Amino acid sequence: QVQFVESGGGLVQPGGSLRLSCTASGIIFSSYAMGWYRQAPGKQRVLVAVITSGGSTNYADSVKGRFTISRDNAKSTVYLQMNSLQPEDTAVYYCNTAPPMSWGQGTQVTVSS
Repeated sequence: QVQFVESGGGLVQPGGSLRLSCTASGIIFSSYAMGWYRQAPGKQRVLVAVITSGGSTNYADSVKGRFTISRDNAKSTVYLQMNSLQPEDTAVYYCNTAPPMSWGQGTQVTVSS
């Protein structure tokens, strides 16, 4: 079955950086656009970054210029490099296809001093 396993979250101070990783299984990874989504407490899950099968990227305005999505098709892995993190970036981060299939557990990112 389709499975996404996210890792790399944690507690970071404002202005800090984190790199998230997500390994997919059960799909032909290279054929899919992949996205990073996040869900903040009390809010809906939203798409923040997407990378197509061809490598084109797009970002939500809230993260543009600070986050970078990339992929390694040989490893069936998608990454999210997050720089200049702010408290409003605090959320559970999920990877998935775009549009999404079944959801994994996500990884918690907390930005706080």
